[in-house]
Amino acid sequence: MTRHTLSVLVENKPGVLTRVAGLFARRSFNIHSLAVGPTEHEEISRITVVVDVDARPLEQVTKQLNKLVNVIKIVELEDDSSVRRELLMVKVRAEQGQRTGVLEVVDLFRAHVVDVSAESVVVEAIGSPTKIAALLASLEPFGIREIVQSGTVAIGRGPRSITDRALERVGRSA
Repeated sequence: MTRHTLSVLVENKPGVLTRVAGLFARRSFNIHSLAVGPTEHEEISRITVVVDVDARPLEQVTKQLNKLVNVIKIVELEDDSSVRRELLMVKVRAEQGQRTGVLEVVDLFRAHVVDVSAESVVVEAIGSPTKIAALLASLEPFGIREIVQSGTVAIGRGPRSITDRALERVGRSA
């Protein structure tokens, strides 16, 4: 199985996320990451789904997604033609003797300390999934107490917008 990132443009209506996620669940695909948010057009939302699946079953799911009434467009975002980011907040043990080491790691990864207590710090980092994984691995020896991580968000490189292309296809004005 390989990891695939899909950008799904949908009408901003109740229940659409449930139907989209349900298609993956019915096929027993594990969704690795799911992020949903508004786009530059208030009537459209973008669902970014990261899923581990072989290419052939993914093609079948994509065809089924296209049949859903509220789905406007689906694009698979390749690693080399898109920018991907995740948000991480991690609470790390940072007592007096090891705080300097934690802060050095935070600085090395261009992350930020957003909260400090006597025994721990909360670190915020934004970056590619590989950067986030490397930061977590570097902080692990200090003692990770808690992790909160967003799903992957991704956008295609270049001047074209998939939202505008989708609106052109369905004859709507942007």
